[in-house]
Amino acid sequence: MADWAQSSTTDKPIRVLVVDDSVVIRRLVTLALREDPTFEVVGIAANGKIALHKIPQIQPDVVTLDIEMPEMDGLETLKRIKKDYPRIRVVMFSTLTQRGAHYTFEALTLGADEYVTKAANVGPLDTSLASLRAELGPKIRQFFQRPPRTEARPGTAPPPPRPVTPSPTFRQAAGRIDIVAIAVSTGGPNALAEVFPVLPAGLRCPVVITQHMPPMFTRLLAERLDAKSPLRVFEAADGMEIEPASAYFAPGDHHLTVRRVPGKVVAKLNQDPPENSCRPAADVMFRSVAETYGGACLAVVLTGMGRDGLAGARILKQAGARVLAQDEASSVVWGMPGHVVQAGLADEIAPIGKIAGSIARFVGR
Repeated sequence: MADWAQSSTTDKPIRVLVVDDSVVIRRLVTLALREDPTFEVVGIAANGKIALHKIPQIQPDVVTLDIEMPEMDGLETLKRIKKDYPRIRVVMFSTLTQRGAHYTFEALTLGADEYVTKAANVGPLDTSLASLRAELGPKIRQFFQRPPRTEARPGTAPPPPRPVTPSPTFRQAAGRIDIVAIAVSTGGPNALAEVFPVLPAGLRCPVVITQHMPPMFTRLLAERLDAKSPLRVFEAADGMEIEPASAYFAPGDHHLTVRRVPGKVVAKLNQDPPENSCRPAADVMFRSVAETYGGACLAVVLTGMGRDGLAGARILKQAGARVLAQDEASSVVWGMPGHVVQAGLADEIAPIGKIAGSIARFVGR
């Protein structure tokens, strides 16, 4: 097992090995990362076989890995890395195609930590560099950062969470849960794959999910979970009725909201501007749930980068809703749930293996 991989924020650059059979892609990734002093590109490799030979020599913290390569492809290379060097973070490169989405999900189930989408054809250099800077750097950096913590003086307890005053515009839940709303990002597919198969088949309320993913990926994720879950799982469509014992994913590039119409609640999709640099965004979904269900909601915030879901969780909490957050130890990135916990909004903090049981218990109340 490698013992050189960084586990938290340090002053040392993050060491990156770039693995891709395309000379152009290797150069683009290298240029994009070298512009940021946070990173040090310590090696390049044209296929997985070369990469595995270099890893013990150059000791990277992160490997960026193409999926389709000669001699040893990305999936086989990923298996070997996770077996021999489990602390190394692996970011897969995937094309925005059905084939690319399929292989990306295979990679995520094999232990890949994150993925970056790339165009099938490399465009102008400046455009490609800008795209890589915007997406790849933050996705690597997230593994070595933690949400800010409130400092307490030695020998004193941390300050209590800031009290919130329930808004008179929201209906109070009185403990009843009529909908479960889940926010998740980095590490989400594997986290949800642990939760959904063990949810009770007769869950008496619906589940809505915002997972930060592009188009095609959300549909594939919904299909995979539908095959493994006792619930019916859909990628939401505009106007689709929201029913008990069913789960609905926000489609990639669309915000998911819910609206009450005569006799039922339906999904409404929109392409309003991104929030927290995300579309779909959990804050949009949470606000909509608060407007439609008041406090009769359980908000669940799972592993993910950033703070999407924090503002929406605060609104739901003010309405009387319950909030469940994944713990730090089982999160790939404790950003989204970490911010909710640090804000004092979580009624319960649980490892991913106990999230389904906690959901069942809250809904059963």
